[in-house]
Amino acid sequence: MNAFTLLPFIVLIAAMFLMTRSAKKKQHQAAQMRNEMQPGSGVRTIGGMYATVKEVNEDTVLLDAGPGVDLLFAKNSIGAVLTDDEYNRIVHGIEHDLKTDADVVPDDASSLTETDEAAAAAAASDDKIDLGKDLGEKDAAERADDAIQAAEDKADAAEAKAAEAKAADEPKKTDGESGQK
Repeated sequence: MNAFTLLPFIVLIAAMFLMTRSAKKKQHQAAQMRNEMQPGSGVRTIGGMYATVKEVNEDTVLLDAGPGVDLLFAKNSIGAVLTDDEYNRIVHGIEHDLKTDADVVPDDASSLTETDEAAAAAAASDDKIDLGKDLGEKDAAERADDAIQAAEDKADAAEAKAAEAKAADEPKKTDGESGQK
């Protein structure tokens, strides 16, 4: 046999080996995650339900889904074990306060290059233009004009519809010939 005839079979076997290897690795990681579950940790089931682990057994997990609601699930039905911050953000809507952990980032680069004296002089200056106020007033005026135009268009459409209805209700005039004698 020739090496070129064996090459496709070798490539196919190698691809199958790599695919099964990655699948086994994912299964091992999922099993390890499920085995490391502890009471009190937040989890998400494969069905998308969020709950707190109350008790962990060999093949089952007792979950606390709410006050007085305890559910028994198979360990394999746990999709993810969540961190405390992630669980609180999703279930209770509690956002982690980022301001306490990190330095404050300025909104613009001018505060990075100004000295304290220059910043005080700029703050004391009355020559500043409040662009937000000017733009806001312009936007409000434009919105009012748009609302008036929309109301006028609506009234014109209603008048046209009424004229069409009136024309449809009037009897049609003929030249005097009718099928009746």
